[in-house]
Amino acid sequence: MSRDVVHRFSKQPAAEIRLVAGLGVEGDAHAGTTVQHRSRVAVDPTQPNLRQVHLIPAELLAELAAAGFEVEPGQLGENVMTSDLDLLSLPRATRLRLGEHAVVELTGLRNPCRQIEDFRPGLLKEVVGRAADGSVVRKAGVMAVVITGGTVRPGAAIAVRRPAGPHVALDRV
Repeated sequence: MSRDVVHRFSKQPAAEIRLVAGLGVEGDAHAGTTVQHRSRVAVDPTQPNLRQVHLIPAELLAELAAAGFEVEPGQLGENVMTSDLDLLSLPRATRLRLGEHAVVELTGLRNPCRQIEDFRPGLLKEVVGRAADGSVVRKAGVMAVVITGGTVRPGAAIAVRRPAGPHVALDRV
């Protein structure tokens, strides 16, 4: 679990985070009903905040370590780290219950930016690649909005509820 009241690339580890419906992570600079990411605010500060919570798979940190990049939880700016859950393959609008009460709805893929390269030179090419068909593959986690608030702690169970209807792949948000 991580959050930070200041806009910076990495977030501070926390023993728990509190998710607030419609806003995001309490005490996090990216919480709000409208977009909070500085680059997006510069374009249109009235657009809805589809990036209230950033989730990243723990397996990515292991993959990065194998490639020679030691990255600690929170350093890629995520709020929640998951394990044994293929976040990137879930459809848009999938709901995840985190712990007993909190529910988030997936809105899209994190679009890795230049800040990742500034954080660790060479890291951007590890989290953005190309599929065999030439399409861009983003591996830096998923973004979500908070549907139901609640406290989330490390090791909390995660229940997955896929949306009805056809599978709509996550795209960058």
